[in-house]
Amino acid sequence: MEHTRLRALSPADGRYADKVGILRDILSEYGLIRYRVLVEVRWLQWLADEPGIPEMAPLSSVMKDVLNHIVDDFNADDAERIKKIEATTNHDVKAVEYFIREKIGQGTDAKNISDFIHFACTSEDINNLAYALMLRTTRDDVLQPQMRELAAKLRTMSAEYAGLAMMSRTHGQTASPTTVGKELANVVARLSRAREQIAAVEIRGKFNGAVGNFNAHVAAYPDVDWESVSARFVESLGIAPNALTTQIEPHDWTAEYAHALVRYDTVLLDFCRDIWSYISLGYFRQRLAKDEVGSSTMPHKVNPIDFENAEGNLGLANALLDHFATKLPISRWQRDLTDSTVQRNFGVAISYVIIAIKSAMRGLGKLQADPDVIARDIENHWEVLGEAVQTVMRRYGVPEPYEKLKKLTRGQVVDQKLLHDFIQSLDIPDEAKKQLLELTPSSYTGLAESLSKKLN
Repeated sequence: MEHTRLRALSPADGRYADKVGILRDILSEYGLIRYRVLVEVRWLQWLADEPGIPEMAPLSSVMKDVLNHIVDDFNADDAERIKKIEATTNHDVKAVEYFIREKIGQGTDAKNISDFIHFACTSEDINNLAYALMLRTTRDDVLQPQMRELAAKLRTMSAEYAGLAMMSRTHGQTASPTTVGKELANVVARLSRAREQIAAVEIRGKFNGAVGNFNAHVAAYPDVDWESVSARFVESLGIAPNALTTQIEPHDWTAEYAHALVRYDTVLLDFCRDIWSYISLGYFRQRLAKDEVGSSTMPHKVNPIDFENAEGNLGLANALLDHFATKLPISRWQRDLTDSTVQRNFGVAISYVIIAIKSAMRGLGKLQADPDVIARDIENHWEVLGEAVQTVMRRYGVPEPYEKLKKLTRGQVVDQKLLHDFIQSLDIPDEAKKQLLELTPSSYTGLAESLSKKLN
């Protein structure tokens, strides 16, 4: 049977293919090959400008154009050609080298540079920079914009509901009231900090030969400052050079990147579970889609499937990302190949992150707070004012304030009359009594409204 989405082994390439299309040219094997070609060509061009290598005549304008076109016009046919070469070489990076040789041809302009393709490189010099470029592009061009879009949506909702009082629940029990906007502001603050930590991860790369010592470089050109040449080349790609490595870049920054993404995912997962619970309580209604079915047998149901989808995909993403972070920095002696097959799954893990963010966004787009349900819930719990009353009692020296409110409220049905009778009996200034008597559960929100507005 012909390969179709229905026969895809990964839902990222099947059911959710449309959600992650933006990643295909970056984190697929095609993307890896394309970035390998970029690194190989840029290294060749860099060497041609290095005065310490006289055997490479300055590139002609024609050859400069040829090399730039190899990178700029790289397409699926080129990738297929490289895979065909690999079928013979049984080596993916060597196939890239041979492909570039084919592209520059056999003319005079190519003669002096052909043997300098992949000069003094180990495959990992090419691969680590390719993956660094892939993950940087993914972070800056895909993840960060989608994370900012999610934060903007939550920020808008926080402002809209800044003053909408709601019941807090700590340990699942009624607690001091807050506002819907403040609770959303908490999430925005956490997600924003996590996003900033992802953005701050320094993406590093090595370009120092077979075991990290510039052995071949020095053998061929002992008078060239290879440490400087390498560092400047890596920096030219927008990557921070790592001077001390074995054959491989040790992947410590990749672990930081993965764990930073895990922390973001964990905050978002926490939010998805909470909003699911608020939907269950009726605090939020979900806008109906005319033809959508919530249950195959119960027609009334409108399930919070988007937040459930996000939660599940975040769990999958974090399982892979945590494996990346704990596995990739470990390599036997100067190099083993266990990192190679793991790195090929970056696209899978990040696909799950993208699917989750988009599902959460879709879910948020359906939500509308139900002020009536929220108000009925909070106004039925006058016991939450016990905190305010006993705290004011402390101010004015009333003996055993906590114990008296505990006796009055714990395990009891507390209504307005019970609480007001107690307040009237207190030996405190009349102004303090007046303030306490004016309190209601929905007005007892402290600075929640103003705190939520700090986001804007």
